[in-house]
Amino acid sequence: MTPTARPPQTPRPKARAQKTPAADAPGTEERRREARQDEEHLGIEAAEEAAAMIAGVGFPRMPGRVMMALIAAPAEGYTAADLATRLGVSAAAVSGAVRYLQTIQVVRRVSRPEERRDRYVIVPDTWYGLMTNNGPIYERLAAHIEAIGLAHDDDHAARDRADEMAEFFRFMARRMPQLIDEWEAHRAERTAP
Repeated sequence: MTPTARPPQTPRPKARAQKTPAADAPGTEERRREARQDEEHLGIEAAEEAAAMIAGVGFPRMPGRVMMALIAAPAEGYTAADLATRLGVSAAAVSGAVRYLQTIQVVRRVSRPEERRDRYVIVPDTWYGLMTNNGPIYERLAAHIEAIGLAHDDDHAARDRADEMAEFFRFMARRMPQLIDEWEAHRAERTAP
């Protein structure tokens, strides 16, 4: 058996050095920011624990995780891809969670002309707004719950439960304006020079 001769190898072309994008090229700053975020997401453990706590009292799990991740986000917020990476979930999960949080006005979308992707940020004073807007709801809810109790003249247990719950919501309606005033005074003290 005679050895077969190998065909002569053609020299491979040398790999060209990749050019780095110019500082003013579109998307350069976005890529740098993404690289910094990929290096380290801060507060992950605390954010996950807080999300689990609010899920335990009825807040939807994935919107809770996204909300807590956005609390820990840099000033410019996170893109949907950033959130998916940070949370280790699909883009669809992030999309549904963001949609829910936008509906309850906790998160807003920020578009910038120099970036292709939208970013999401927590709405400033989110909890303040939610709490102050619920005052009238507490009073109306108390009235409806009281009507439930009145419909149960013969059932003292149902009437007592309804009376206590209605009184609780009336208490919240009375106290909420005072709590908001106290919060505003406290916040002013904290931010005073």
